[in-house]
Amino acid sequence: MEHRTTPLPQEPRRRPRTTARRRWIGAVAAVVVAGAAAGCALSYYDAFSDTGDVVRFDEERAPVEAGAPLKPPADPLTRMPTGPHPELRIAATIPEDGTKVMVTTLAGRKSGFTGKVWLWVPPQYKEPAYAHSGFPVMIALPGGPGYPNNYWMDPHLKLESSISKWSREGSSLPFILAMPVLNPQTDKGGLYWDGSDIPGQPKMGTWLTEDVPDLVRSTFRTIASRDGWAFMGSSSGGFAGLKAVLQKPDRFKAVIAGGPDIVPDSRLWNGHPREKAENSPPELAQKILDRHGPEVYLAFQVGTKGSDIRNRPPIEKFIERYGTGPVKTKFQVDQGGGHDAYSYVPGMYEGGLIQWISRHMRGPVPTA
Repeated sequence: MEHRTTPLPQEPRRRPRTTARRRWIGAVAAVVVAGAAAGCALSYYDAFSDTGDVVRFDEERAPVEAGAPLKPPADPLTRMPTGPHPELRIAATIPEDGTKVMVTTLAGRKSGFTGKVWLWVPPQYKEPAYAHSGFPVMIALPGGPGYPNNYWMDPHLKLESSISKWSREGSSLPFILAMPVLNPQTDKGGLYWDGSDIPGQPKMGTWLTEDVPDLVRSTFRTIASRDGWAFMGSSSGGFAGLKAVLQKPDRFKAVIAGGPDIVPDSRLWNGHPREKAENSPPELAQKILDRHGPEVYLAFQVGTKGSDIRNRPPIEKFIERYGTGPVKTKFQVDQGGGHDAYSYVPGMYEGGLIQWISRHMRGPVPTA
């Protein structure tokens, strides 16, 4: 277990969580996609594209000249898009580099749940050197209500621009970001689904760990091993990402969890103790220890204000008890930070968390 403390500047927009079980991160509502298609499908990075316009990824479907051999991927683990290609519309523009956040409505074939997913690819994805390369994927989950939006698509939080900058500097892999809704509905009473398949409820665990990855694989060049798949999230999204990696370590390798709960505690688990235990990070971590693998990389961060003061002891206890052998852990304390997205994005870098998981994952291999 690695433990370090890094100072962070005060964030004027930071708000503490409320007294609800999973507190809502204040004033970080995502932008709702508005507008219809402009009448024609515009290519990615088109200078005239704007919110609501349709986006195409045409390079995978370019016709091959007669007699010309198919160019093999630079990396044998590259998985080309499987299709079908969803309708993608521009939801936001990242001002730092002009890249686009896209949105689609996904009807989950395995979960049966239908919801929105926001997607972003790093600048390297469109560069000629990586035209036949698979890219790692990070599924980013929000806290708060987690529906009908995912606030990580908001350029003001700077998740996309930070991944872009860090990957250019060599601090991070150039992750594709998938940002799905976390919960099936908004419940003002603080009801959460714990990113799980709770009996009698929408299968949000299957949605997050199977349907959303299938969408990414159908649309983009990815990596055909768990070395190319990770989660990140804050608050209840941090819990869901942590649980997903521990529950399916054959599919996901790493997580960055900001201020997560450590155990499931949705009231929807009432009457289902066995299923609740099957979705509990301590029990899941113990199973990995008992099996002696596979290795998973769990990065945690907390602030020093608000509810993260209460979140810290259970996280430290979890790390002390389970952070050994194949369960690798790293812990960051954001000095001056709170339980919010504005603290967690810079904390990913300042605490070395994004660097750490990147070193243990697989990135795109450029064409020679």
